[in-house]
Amino acid sequence: MTNVFGDYDQAGLDAQYDNRAKVPEGLAMMRVASDRSAALRDEMPGQYNVSFGPDAVETLDIFPAAGGAEDAGGPVPVQVFIHGGYWKMMHKDDFSYVSQAFAPQGCATVVINYGLIPAVDMDELVRQCRAALAWTHRNAASFGGDPDRIFISGHSAGGHLVAMMMATDWPTFDDLSPDLPRDLIKGGCGISGLYDLEPIRLCFLNDDLNLGVEAAQRNSPLALAPGGPGRLLLAVGGEEGPEYLRQSEDLAAAWRQHGIDVEVKVLEGQNHFTIVEQLSDPAADLSRLILAQMRP
Repeated sequence: MTNVFGDYDQAGLDAQYDNRAKVPEGLAMMRVASDRSAALRDEMPGQYNVSFGPDAVETLDIFPAAGGAEDAGGPVPVQVFIHGGYWKMMHKDDFSYVSQAFAPQGCATVVINYGLIPAVDMDELVRQCRAALAWTHRNAASFGGDPDRIFISGHSAGGHLVAMMMATDWPTFDDLSPDLPRDLIKGGCGISGLYDLEPIRLCFLNDDLNLGVEAAQRNSPLALAPGGPGRLLLAVGGEEGPEYLRQSEDLAAAWRQHGIDVEVKVLEGQNHFTIVEQLSDPAADLSRLILAQMRP
């Protein structure tokens, strides 16, 4: 059959990005994580469904650092998490559990929500995530966070959005943008991310995403330059397959040419679903890598 991307024919390319077929138990794992997150919100103090924009879906949750800023002796680092779901499913409420990697270590956690395709297009989805980061910078002090120590992480499509945030020219983002520093994001972690949208446009996922050539290009971090000097960690599971590893390696190679610090870390034994679940435990490998990035 004819190759449609690289060495892949259509069936081969589709298989690379069909995570549910690769990990049949993945859907059940997501349900368990969602239930765990709901229970956590019942038990843990926080600010939930805080609006950061005009659309009803533009909301975020704030999980304070254990002990708060007073115990820390001042404002605490902030970790902003962006959920995945191939840009068309999932919700911030499914990922409250990630705060457990950071709150016990003295970090505030912000978990953001955004509109999903097809209710919005990719450009608007990215804009909403940028608006959430701008809101976090402007309001960090209100929840004991340090606006000068904002870090981000995201899984799968959220990894793509991490890179898009790091490719943002913050001083020109919106009408209030002159107050936003170029280095708004001090460091980011893309977890099993998607940084080249051309194979996404060419595989079965585009039946729902409806990405055109130009939209895929302008929303591909691989084709963009980092907007600031923040460090970037790209984590990928050792069981995820060659395309996921290529995505991370290609972005690392491209962005190193711009002089920023990029590290690719393959976590052996992890698949597309187990890797993000590590953020329920501050002692897990992925949690420790992100926490290390947040330390001076």
